Amino acid sequence: MAELSKRSTVYFDPAIHQALRLKAATNHSSLSELVDEAVRLLMREDQEDLAAISARANEPEMSYEAMLEVLKQDGKI
Repeated sequence: MAELSKRSTVYFDPAIHQALRLKAATNHSSLSELVDEAVRLLMREDQEDLAAISARANEPEMSYEAMLEVLKQDGKI
């Protein structure tokens, strides 16, 4: 890691922990670096999801029943 960060305790399933240790050794990185990158990716995905939701906020809503009716009219179901 480039700079020291806050320290936390994280509990893993033993099999997941072993897999992470092996991946870290294979990649010549630390377990902390793997977890940090995974959390960053998760947060980036959340940010993208929130942006997509925000971009579609003004789209008209359609109920499930209405969608079924459209599919029926189009011969899809």
